[in-house]
Amino acid sequence: MADAICRGGWPLCHPMHTDDAQDFIGDYLHELARSEVSAVDGVRRDPAAVARLLVSLARNVSTEAAMSTLSSDTGAERGIDPRTTAAYLSALQRLFVVEDVPAWSPQLRSRSRLRGAPKRQLVDPSLAAAALDADPGRLLGDLETLGFLFESLCVRDLRIYCQTLRAELSHYRDNTGLEVDAIIRRRNGEWIAVEIKLGGRAAIEAAAASLTKLRDDRIDPTKVGAPRRLVVVTATGFAYERTDGVAVVPITALGP
Repeated sequence: MADAICRGGWPLCHPMHTDDAQDFIGDYLHELARSEVSAVDGVRRDPAAVARLLVSLARNVSTEAAMSTLSSDTGAERGIDPRTTAAYLSALQRLFVVEDVPAWSPQLRSRSRLRGAPKRQLVDPSLAAAALDADPGRLLGDLETLGFLFESLCVRDLRIYCQTLRAELSHYRDNTGLEVDAIIRRRNGEWIAVEIKLGGRAAIEAAAASLTKLRDDRIDPTKVGAPRRLVVVTATGFAYERTDGVAVVPITALGP
């Protein structure tokens, strides 16, 4: 799975050795910072600042990092105006490099308050790995970073499947700290909730607890409807359904 994260989903990279694929992706990031971000709208931008922004996005992938955090990283010692960072991000979005996950705003039946910050995502986890100069071996030595990039990998795949279903992908978080990595909603109102974990009994238990709390304590089913599925996506193992109704599914078993 670490190898798949580093090689990415680019068709040209599939037959390549992972080292060669990472060289290819690294060259793309260099060219992106050097010229493409400026060429997209004709506005000259500092290549070094763009490169720092890409590293900051990679460090904060699958998190709700604030614009101030990204601005501080992008401007090196002095930081830069958040409006400048927002303009850089807009250019990267138009180049289909950045694709944040918006927050879901359902009807709640509790007094919890929703948080509206998007989750930072690059369009492919290999971009984050290349920006961090991390190969599979380094990722396996840093399971926290691997977990964030695995979530990015799953979000990429879920987005692709959503397109075939004309569905939208978002995430959930409220002021109590309850969060769910992905909410998939179809036009007819049907939805499923997905938590993403590398694996392990404790992590799966925690993910299932978040999903059932969302279903049982947070969402107003008379307004939103009950979820069609609650799913924990893992990196390995077999697919099965728990007694609480939560399905545990490896990423290799996902499909539209």
